[in-house]
Amino acid sequence: MSKQQATADVNIHLRARPQDRVLIDRAAELVGANRSQFMLASAIKEAKAVLLDQTSVYMDAPTFRKTLDWMDAPVTPEEAEGMKRLMAARTNWSRD
Repeated sequence: MSKQQATADVNIHLRARPQDRVLIDRAAELVGANRSQFMLASAIKEAKAVLLDQTSVYMDAPTFRKTLDWMDAPVTPEEAEGMKRLMAARTNWSRD
């Protein structure tokens, strides 16, 4: 991962209550950031959490049993190749 940060080239605007701004400013100061840095880092952290939390899979009992059996079975060459491609894929939240 590069230590060099890309220049931000879009603006994000929002309105807040005065007491929320004071709270954000106090927290930002504690971590040594300005308001924009703090808010952006917080928003990115929450966005990642929301995206990564989308992992629930719902199915009936027979399908669940079939899925567990598939997961317990040895990996096929095609599955191994697919896993390699997935691990090499760049995620939307990667910084490199």
